[in-house]
Amino acid sequence: MTHDTPLLGCIADDFTGATDLANMLVREGMRTIQTIGIPAAPVRGVDAIVVALKSRTIPADEAVAQSLAALQWLQDQGCRQFFFKYCSTFDSTDAGNIGPVAEALQKALGTDLAIACPAFPENGRTVYRGHLFVHDLLLNESGMQNHPLTPMRDANLVRVLQRQSTGKVGLIGTTDVSRGPIAVRERMAALRKEGVTLAIADAIADKDLYTLGEACAGMPLVTGGSGVALGLPGNFRRAHLLVDEGAAMRAIEGLDSLSPRGAVLAGSASQATQGQVAHWIARHPALRIDPLALARGENLVQRALDFAQAHAGQAVLIYATAALDEVQAVQAQLGVERAGHLVEQALSAIAKGLHRQGVARLVIAGGETSGAVVQALDVRALRIGPQIDPGVPATLAVDADGRPHCALALKSGNFGTVDFFEKALRALGAAH
Repeated sequence: MTHDTPLLGCIADDFTGATDLANMLVREGMRTIQTIGIPAAPVRGVDAIVVALKSRTIPADEAVAQSLAALQWLQDQGCRQFFFKYCSTFDSTDAGNIGPVAEALQKALGTDLAIACPAFPENGRTVYRGHLFVHDLLLNESGMQNHPLTPMRDANLVRVLQRQSTGKVGLIGTTDVSRGPIAVRERMAALRKEGVTLAIADAIADKDLYTLGEACAGMPLVTGGSGVALGLPGNFRRAHLLVDEGAAMRAIEGLDSLSPRGAVLAGSASQATQGQVAHWIARHPALRIDPLALARGENLVQRALDFAQAHAGQAVLIYATAALDEVQAVQAQLGVERAGHLVEQALSAIAKGLHRQGVARLVIAGGETSGAVVQALDVRALRIGPQIDPGVPATLAVDADGRPHCALALKSGNFGTVDFFEKALRALGAAH
């Protein structure tokens, strides 16, 4: 059987998370396109659409409005199931935005229960008895307790989600998940009788994600990190709706038409990105962007562009990444919002200037930074290619006519090996 309309419609609350999700779907054989915001035109010829929003840390009512608008557009495209994607470290505050958005989507779709599972075992994120672990550490001991925007100080996701939800939050525990999809559906039925509307689901290995995905066959809404999406394509395959799995991996043909020049922009302060920056600095040219200098009005954008031009024969790193105590000191002087805005604004302007110089292959580190840069480059859609590291694919930005615009690797702050920047540039075909 063939289909003319998308099967799965996804809403992601940040841009790197969107590419992470799209990467999972491509790996499982779904032709996937990621749009930057809600497109003006219909999308055809794909199995899944991921609408990337920048809604993780905006006020909850704005996040709800944007997510509902994305849902309506995806419904108009004919999607059969919907997925709300958030971070595998459940980044949120007691005000939202995971609970408010999930409940608004439930209401719009008329569904009484949805799972919530941020687990991504391949990247060390597991959920056991409702508690989120990052590798061997509880979430609140992993460094996420110091996140500048969404500090996570409670690893019990049932409690976390309950504080930001109006409905009752329950748990699908590891005992039920380990027994398979039928047991999970039975647990869902029991939770419905208890009045539960959102259920945290345990998952400690990929097989658990496949189990949860199969158990959610036919459910209007699934919520979680990208990991749980591993189990959703199989439902469409069993229904004979996925017919050309090889097409999913041919999505970024056309890279050869782009300039080979590449660069790396890093705004994340995460531990993983700090390690990646240090690894690069020891081997390649790099220039740091100081938020305090930006606040004083120094023209660091032009300085960065001059630096890149002086090293035109090799890739450069432009970074604002710093250790936690340095970030906190800057925030104390400038305020959290102003400090973040100055860095995003500068890196966005640098990205535009680099593109004008002929840099067509960019690696971006950090969700907020990626969102700002993608918007600055006026990217409307990304074709998703092969995986670089777990959760991070190579992508090709295309214009409205499908012509290549630039190649991008959008990396969530905590993702990637220490040599990720070098690997990503190679995957994008950049000279470095």
